[in-house]
Formats: sequence, structure tokens, C-alpha cells
Amino acid sequence: MPTISAEHVAELRFHANPKYLKLMRCVVKEAIILCGGDVSLADKIVIAVNEACMNIIQHAYNDDSEGEIILEIINNQPNLVFKLTDFAETIDASNVKPRALDDIRPGGLGTHFINELMDEITFTVPDSGVGNLLIMRIKI
Repeated sequence: MPTISAEHVAELRFHANPKYLKLMRCVVKEAIILCGGDVSLADKIVIAVNEACMNIIQHAYNDDSEGEIILEIINNQPNLVFKLTDFAETIDASNVKPRALDDIRPGGLGTHFINELMDEITFTVPDSGVGNLLIMRIKI
């Protein structure tokens, strides 16, 4: 049986500014559909990736729009892998957790959505030793 190798589907580099998230969402949705995911799944994954990007913008870069985010989408059948790299100060991954769902107030549910929608989440420091790397996997 032939070995299926991972395919680098897309890479998008953008400033840590919410105005670029629409482009990111379009790229993510089209990449998922290209890799065999249906529209319903694509819409869910777009929410998770968007929330992760917003967390980078708001918490890693503290709304400094000069920061850079790199999104990589990899088709590693049967999984899609989404890598988000930033170059902000490295954060303690143990402090990244969703707030309680019974704490009713606006915002603060991004990590909850990510955890619910993705099959696997890994938070680490990139090989360069600078910034943060979030790897999210989902089976399609």
C-alpha cells in the first residue's frame, strides 16, 4: 500500500490585525473543501481558526497590529493540520484555558470553541525558539 505524504495546502502570512481575518477565513474554508471536507465542517473549523487568530491578536500581541501571524494548512490524510505561528513573547501554555461556561459575559470563549471543534490541540514554542506555535488537528 502506498504511503500518503502530507501535502502543504496553503500558507498565509498576515499582520495581527482583525481586518485580515476575513481573508484568512476564506482561505481556510476553501482549503477544507479542496481537501474533501464539506461546507458544514468547513464553517466549524473556520470558527476555531478565527478564534485562535483573535486570541493571538488580543493576548499574544496585545492588539499590536504590527505583529505577524503565519497560518499553515497541511493535508495529512485523514487529518487536516492548522499551524498558527506568532512572534510575540512566549506565553505559558498552562495559562491558556477556557473560562467557565456559567460565567456569563461577552467574550472569553475562544479556547472553549477551539477545544470543542478540534480533535487535537498542541501549544508549543516554534523551532526558532521565538514566539508561539499552536497546532490544531481535525479528521475530515
